Amino acid sequence: MNVREIKFRAWVENSLQRFMDYSPTLEAGHSSSVFLNETIEENQYPLMQYTGLKDRNGKEIYEGDILRVWQEDEYIPNRDSGGGIIDYDCEKGFSQIGKVGFKGGSFDYSTIKTLDGKHEEIHAPIDWINNYEVIGNIYENPELINS
Repeated sequence: MNVREIKFRAWVENSLQRFMDYSPTLEAGHSSSVFLNETIEENQYPLMQYTGLKDRNGKEIYEGDILRVWQEDEYIPNRDSGGGIIDYDCEKGFSQIGKVGFKGGSFDYSTIKTLDGKHEEIHAPIDWINNYEVIGNIYENPELINS
């Protein structure tokens, strides 16, 4: 059985804090959570869950992170009826910015804007994306998603 590490971080007064010790407490009609022995009310701070993935630099990827995603040019062979390569078509690559969310029970990536190359509107599970790096998050870097 493959077990994913469960981590959260919270946005607290203009300072991104990581709270590793998370344990939910449920009461009838009310819920709260304990973070490092401090009780906070539900929705007091926006929580972002760790996806279990790291970018190319080894940085952990959380819900709410903004990623730069790219696809290199890809050369696709054209073959004759015998299977020999005649020539190649070049499918141009692209570079874009998008954000990590949680939808339908899984983490996903959604395109915000294209930086370079052809526009590829991507809305897919994050583990379908191959080339990515964290460049910010929606709280510390809103200019990346609003420009």
